[in-house]
Amino acid sequence: MVEKKEVKAVKAKARTIRTSPRKLNLVAESIRGLAVGRALSELSFSNRRVAGDVKKVLMSAIANAENNHNLDVDRLYVAEAYVGKAMVMKRFRPMAKGRAGKVLKPFSNLTIVVREHDQHEEKV
Repeated sequence: MVEKKEVKAVKAKARTIRTSPRKLNLVAESIRGLAVGRALSELSFSNRRVAGDVKKVLMSAIANAENNHNLDVDRLYVAEAYVGKAMVMKRFRPMAKGRAGKVLKPFSNLTIVVREHDQHEEKV
């Protein structure tokens, strides 16, 4: 019987990032499933403002994997990157004829999970 080595998943979270979940998910979608080196370069050259925040969270996940779980950085990949809603600041803008327009300022939560490749996955 072959024993399976448990592959550790290492997380890093960022809470209350000042952007909408929809915009943040576009950046998170671009790094899902990539090797961490490739994901970092993807975020470095992204034109989106929020890519800098995503890069910080990814670097934190890599540091957690290396320092807390003794995983090999060269074999890490982004297993999951998901986005959730946080609070929404509600503001009002004065409009014509004494009216007010509602302004919503959404915040998001980001979670990035990195894992180490198995020996079986590397050969494929």
